[in-house]
Amino acid sequence: GGKSPATLYPQIVSERLGLGVENIRVIEGDTDKLSWGTGTGAARTATIGGSAVYKAVDKVIEKGRRIAAHLLEAAEADIEFKDGQYRVAGTDRQIGLVDVAKASFVRARVPAEIELGLMELTDYTPEIPNFPTGRHICEVEIDPGTGTIEVLSYAVVDDVGTVVNPLLLEGQIHGGVAQGLGQAICEEVVYDRDSGQLLTGSFMDYAMPRAGGVPPMRVGNRPVPTGLNPLGAKGAGEAG
Repeated sequence: GGKSPATLYPQIVSERLGLGVENIRVIEGDTDKLSWGTGTGAARTATIGGSAVYKAVDKVIEKGRRIAAHLLEAAEADIEFKDGQYRVAGTDRQIGLVDVAKASFVRARVPAEIELGLMELTDYTPEIPNFPTGRHICEVEIDPGTGTIEVLSYAVVDDVGTVVNPLLLEGQIHGGVAQGLGQAICEEVVYDRDSGQLLTGSFMDYAMPRAGGVPPMRVGNRPVPTGLNPLGAKGAGEAG
């Protein structure tokens, strides 16, 4: 848990375009509204989806720069973009991204060689996968009389590259550790010896961790951004 693309993607767009997150809407993986889509999974949300968003924002900025240069009657090379504003370098002449977007739909305000609208489509496929690194240390007590296992404390230091949202990252780490405890302590795949029928097919058949069985966690982060994607992010979902 903790991926939350509805929080992550608007944050990337907001920071790079200078727009308030309340003005950004995410429609994810809904083929009623999109031509194709698969949604999130594994460690794809920031590393692959986030990188695609990053690349799409680059394309929006560059197309907006061409339109802003036309509107400001300046050379495209002289147009700077920062904090949601296109500015002619060295002057106070500027136009906001929102105004550029509105103008982009008016044929008379856009050069003939530029298509109407400030819309871009992109995809991102990594050439080389990347992996997080880190260390998890826990203190465990086992009651020799009953076999009861108690995890007393748990400490984490992870490197997941660029951290877009620290709170979401910590949620992913907490969720991953809880899932790992479940796999180590509560779960077992049991088949009937004679028929091969799976006997532990649901939570009716095996336990899952509860709040009392998940210890307090101390989480540290030592990010080293990767050069393998434009966001610099590494996966975090499976670390725990």
